[in-house]
Amino acid sequence: MAFGAVGCSEEAPPSDHTIVQPGKPGEQNKTLSPEEAESAVPKVKPNDADIAYVRGMIVHHQQALDMTALAPERAANTQLKGLADRISDVQGPEIGMMNRWLTGHDLPAVNPTDAHAHAAMPGMATAEEMAALAAASGPAFDRLFIDLMIRHHEGAIRMATDVKTKGIDVQVQEMADDVVAEQGDEIARLEGMR
Repeated sequence: MAFGAVGCSEEAPPSDHTIVQPGKPGEQNKTLSPEEAESAVPKVKPNDADIAYVRGMIVHHQQALDMTALAPERAANTQLKGLADRISDVQGPEIGMMNRWLTGHDLPAVNPTDAHAHAAMPGMATAEEMAALAAASGPAFDRLFIDLMIRHHEGAIRMATDVKTKGIDVQVQEMADDVVAEQGDEIARLEGMR
């Protein structure tokens, strides 16, 4: 049996598609093209919480990538290696997307390796912890990776929860929702590997 998705298309409406804009009381409705409708919607500039979240999360994601890059050669648990690949596959592209969000708002992109500027962010591993992880292998690596990544993800969830109450940009809210969902799931998987 086949099912079709209704209303889930990412495609733009056909160019002859019109949108009806209700008039004010006593006024006629207006018919708008998709382009006119889009320009009629007021653009809300992101606030400081949105910008700080995106800038911080770029660096936060980069540390997760630094951690996952160690797993193929150092981890003993094949499930852990697979989860590290998944984290890398998701968070790498998200860094690019977040930098495009910044530049799309006429803000400078962030160098993701600028970790020293954000060491106080929730969940970030210290330089000593990262060095210990890089020096570990086998089951010792697995234990340390799990502990550090759980703490790292919990920090990202705290950051996402914070921007959901203080931010105003819809796209940033969606990013935060994704972080909460993805990283909450990954924490559960990591807890299962302990």
